[in-house]
Amino acid sequence: MTDTTLRANNWLYIATALYFVMNGAQLWETAIMVPAWTAGPPASLFFFKTAYGLDFKFFWIIVHSIHEIFLLLALFFNWHFRQRRNAMSFLLLIHMGLRIWTLQYFAPTLMTFMAMKVRPVVEPGLLKEAMLWKDLNYIRVGLYVVVNIGYVYISKLKTDDGSKKNIL
Repeated sequence: MTDTTLRANNWLYIATALYFVMNGAQLWETAIMVPAWTAGPPASLFFFKTAYGLDFKFFWIIVHSIHEIFLLLALFFNWHFRQRRNAMSFLLLIHMGLRIWTLQYFAPTLMTFMAMKVRPVVEPGLLKEAMLWKDLNYIRVGLYVVVNIGYVYISKLKTDDGSKKNIL
């Protein structure tokens, strides 16, 4: 195995492992926190309002930023391996589509819920909106997991295009 291949494999491994860490956090949040706050808004929104209320914003900004830097580094180091480059580019496009969906719908909607006043009632309209958010979130998180598994598959792709070029 050449140094170039070893470097490409290592960066792909690190990016994939970070994706698993990110997905683990998403799965935990989806299994534990989302059902709790979506159970009956505005009464169930107290999770966001206590002195130690939940605020996911900074956590997810940091996690996604670090992860995406490593994804780009992995793509850079695997760029000259055609099969890997094409597969990684495809998965990166799906990942970015999911991020855009998150930034256009999930984050602003969650922030709207977080800003609401807690009242000891369940409003049917808010409950319906929260259930839609929760159901779409299941799809979104599932797609992130599929993309993550795709990166595992990429690690099995051929790294010999007949080129002996050395990068970095």
